[in-house]
Amino acid sequence: MSQTIAAEQQQLQELIADTLNYAKSKGASQAEAAMSRQTGISVSIRKQNIETLEFNRDGALGITVYFGHKKGNASTSDLRPEALKVAVDAACNIAKYTSEDPFSGPADAEQMPESVPDLQLYHPGSLDPENAIELAMRCEQAAFDTDPRINNSDGATFSSHESVRLYGNSHGFIAGYPSTRHSLSCVTIAKEGDDMQRDYSYSISRQAERLWLPERVGEHAAQRTINRLNARKLGTRKVPVIFASDLASGLFGHLVSAISGGNLYRNASFLKDRLGEQIMPDHLSIVERPLIPCALASAPFDSEGVATQDRMVVEQGVLSTYLLSAYSARKLNMENTGHAGGIYNWLIRHGGRDFDDLLAEMGTGLLVTEVMGQGVNTVTGDYSRGASGFWVENGQLAYPVHEITIASNLKDMFKNIVRVGSDLDRRGQIQTGSVLISEMQIAGQ
Repeated sequence: MSQTIAAEQQQLQELIADTLNYAKSKGASQAEAAMSRQTGISVSIRKQNIETLEFNRDGALGITVYFGHKKGNASTSDLRPEALKVAVDAACNIAKYTSEDPFSGPADAEQMPESVPDLQLYHPGSLDPENAIELAMRCEQAAFDTDPRINNSDGATFSSHESVRLYGNSHGFIAGYPSTRHSLSCVTIAKEGDDMQRDYSYSISRQAERLWLPERVGEHAAQRTINRLNARKLGTRKVPVIFASDLASGLFGHLVSAISGGNLYRNASFLKDRLGEQIMPDHLSIVERPLIPCALASAPFDSEGVATQDRMVVEQGVLSTYLLSAYSARKLNMENTGHAGGIYNWLIRHGGRDFDDLLAEMGTGLLVTEVMGQGVNTVTGDYSRGASGFWVENGQLAYPVHEITIASNLKDMFKNIVRVGSDLDRRGQIQTGSVLISEMQIAGQ
């Protein structure tokens, strides 16, 4: 960590301490505050012309105060000491008008980490506009150079941001850490005859030097777009389905929603009261590892200061945990799992077979590469979404398909996972390979 970022972190810690002390002086029995400051650059180009070039440096504070079980919160983007006091005053005033909630309050003190490990999340890159512009232009130009059918672009974007995040509460816990995030993306349009298609590619990393080369991002976006040309429709049928690895994370994202505390205590989840039960095949396990150095979804503590830890989410098909914050844990009379604010590096165990093996195992069916719409009901598990992808015959891609709907129920989809491939997509919170499901309903012509 550079001396500059260390000094900034120390300054923010002092501001949080002063803010919490001021809340106490106003009569708050408990309080918690989160603060962040971010610096970064973002450039978007289209057809080799600069569309936007933005540099930002901003910050924010969120303060929550408790007067017994009455709660008030406020936020401000002005981090001057006098502005922070105004935010505390506003939160205290709001608390006077709220009803008492016996489940409110900061997380328990014993769940805070004794020390905060360095997870190597801070790797600053260049904030030079010329460098950002060059990377975005190289990316888009590579896409145009891939195939003459790439005749248009929705642009290429490069961004680089570094931030410091801190959290503190009236238990005396104040801690934070810096992090960085760099990304490069490209969206291309292809035309052949009367058919036009669009697709994209992207790369994201904590370390700028680990991004894909701009040429690789551009060529990948172009090839994905070309592959979609001359798509056909399908007739209605039931077939095996493979979710490509970059989509499969969304499939498990529905599991995240279904086992999150807010949906559980509201009785709005099809997995309510399913803890300890078989929800997936026994060959499938999901482990959460929040402390992987340099990973995109690593964090030493959650947004309530609770220490994160490795845990099994699904073990040999059995649901092993819910995802609970302090509030939802108290509502459900369960233990806080440190998931206020989200999940941390879910690793979906795979069977060692690559993507081609999955195609061969499926034989004939549908490879889904894009889904559209919001047709997922967390209460019932019903799943129905627009989709496009490729029809597969004899384990080989036969032709692209579009304007179809895939439908099932998440309970059945999870149970009918035949295999998870080894073609892991590591660009998000959930790292998984492609997923083969034994059967889904396809609605088309």
